[in-house]
Amino acid sequence: MTPTGRGGRIVGWGVALPDAVVTNAALEARLDTTDAWISERTGIRERRIGGTTTGLAVDAGRRALEHAGLDGADIDAVVLATTTPDQVMPQSAATVQDALGVVGGAFDVNAACSGFVYGLITTHGLLALGMRRVLLIGAETLSRITDWEDRNTAVLFADGAGAVVIESTPGPGALVAWDLGSDGATRHLIESDHGGFLQMEGKEVFRRAVRVIVDSTQATLERAGCTADDVSLVVPHQANIRIIEAACARLGIPMERTVNVLDRTGNTSAASIPIGLADALDAGRIHDGDRVLLVGFGAGMAWASALLEWGRS
Repeated sequence: MTPTGRGGRIVGWGVALPDAVVTNAALEARLDTTDAWISERTGIRERRIGGTTTGLAVDAGRRALEHAGLDGADIDAVVLATTTPDQVMPQSAATVQDALGVVGGAFDVNAACSGFVYGLITTHGLLALGMRRVLLIGAETLSRITDWEDRNTAVLFADGAGAVVIESTPGPGALVAWDLGSDGATRHLIESDHGGFLQMEGKEVFRRAVRVIVDSTQATLERAGCTADDVSLVVPHQANIRIIEAACARLGIPMERTVNVLDRTGNTSAASIPIGLADALDAGRIHDGDRVLLVGFGAGMAWASALLEWGRS
């Protein structure tokens, strides 16, 4: 294919969360922690646990297709952002593709908590090369790699999936500007070996996360010719409410212009941004002409931000 110069726009979205709810009180009963400590330090009050990465991805993808009035035959590729695939091989996207009846390509993207935004940029490249529609999903089952006896990580991580259908447009599309980055020298700050549990140096991750959110956001806004005042809504990776508050304070963006589903979902890594985006859309918080900033950070340490102008084609 040769580049077409076409852009993309989101035409459908969907979310899938496990049925099982684990509250802070439930963790308080078995760990050396309290509901007050968890909620004050992280912003999390409950999280969802259960299912498989592919099962959650299929459910979220099917809902996104239904919302868009489409089926699998209308999709040219499935892009699945995940750091918890069900198998080493094949790619989990292949299972999703088969379940949804998609005929085109299917591949996974692993950039941890930044994975959905990495996938968003990749998807726009596929559309520019001539694809019609791509199903982009972020799905995680972090409960499988969480040590439930470790109070530092057990209170944070959870399972879930969010999906969007992105359709090609004849014009530039909704994506205005973006920024991607990674610092592999800090990969040890968040890691999980095959067969092992997730390990994290919390204080250092917090410090770096705030900085990269600010730096990446400023880079994207500069490329877009915008300022923080032009941003209608921020959909940040849902890791820790204090990280979000600190970064937004430095950027001059009030918390009223951010999305927060952290209290209900916990940290769902690559799934957190699409879950938050769908929540804002369902609540009527996003309108045509709004500039919506998506920003993620996490293991790698990788970061990514993208500015969308909603409704632009």
